[in-house]
Amino acid sequence: MSGDIIKGGKSPAVSSSVEVAAFLRQAALVPVARTGRRGRLLFAMDATASRQPTWDRAQAIQADMFASTDALGGLDIQLVYFRGFGECQASGWFAEGRKLGAAMASISCAPGQTQIGKVVRHAIKAAGEQKLNAVVFVGDAMEESADELVSEAGKLGMLGVPLFVFHEGGEEHAAACFRAMAKATSGAYCSFDASSPGVLRDLLSAVAIYAAGGRAALDDFSRRSGTAVQKLIEQVSGKERPSK
Repeated sequence: MSGDIIKGGKSPAVSSSVEVAAFLRQAALVPVARTGRRGRLLFAMDATASRQPTWDRAQAIQADMFASTDALGGLDIQLVYFRGFGECQASGWFAEGRKLGAAMASISCAPGQTQIGKVVRHAIKAAGEQKLNAVVFVGDAMEESADELVSEAGKLGMLGVPLFVFHEGGEEHAAACFRAMAKATSGAYCSFDASSPGVLRDLLSAVAIYAAGGRAALDDFSRRSGTAVQKLIEQVSGKERPSK
C-alpha cells in the first residue's frame, strides 16, 4: 500500500438502517454552496484480527461516502489503519471510491493491540499541514491509556477537527474512553451492531456529508433521517439529550 508509514514500536446498538434510508436518498438534493475546495476526511480503522468482518463490510460500502458528497463539492479521503505488532499506516489521499476500495482489498487484518494514539497523532499532523474537516474511527476495543487518548483528542479538538467514533459492540470500558475523546473534539460517538451493516453505511455517509458540507448539511438532513443519524447530529450540535 502506498503512502506514509506512521512509525511505532512493538452499548446498545443504534436504530435499524431502515429508519435512516431517506438520509442517503436526499444527498444529491442538499443546497450547499460550493467553496471551491474539496472536503478532507481521515478514515481510520482498527485492523486487528477481530476486525476482519467489519473491514470487509466497510470495504464494500466505502464508495457511498464519496457518492453522498457529489452535490456538496466532493471529498478526499485518507485511509489509516493499525494491526500486528506496531504497524500503523496511512495511505495517500483518494478522490474516488474505486481506488480506496482497491487499497482496502489489499489489506488483511492481523492480531495485535490497539494503536489509537498513533491515529490521533497522525490526524493532528495532517490537520497542521492542511485543513482537515473530520476524522472517523471504527473499532471495537481500546487497550491504551484512556487519559492519554483523551488528552491527544483534546489537541485535535483545539485544531477544530471533530472526531467521530463508531464503536462496534459498545464494550463499556472502551465506550467511556471513546465518548470522552469525541466530546473533547466536539465530535460524536455512536455504537453499532455488526448484524445491522446498513447502520454503519448510513453513519459513514453522514460524516462524509459533514466533511464536505459542514453542519448546515447535517442540519438539513436531520429533518429526514432516522434515530441513528439524528443522534450523531445532536452530539455535533451540542444538543445531545441526557440519558434517562
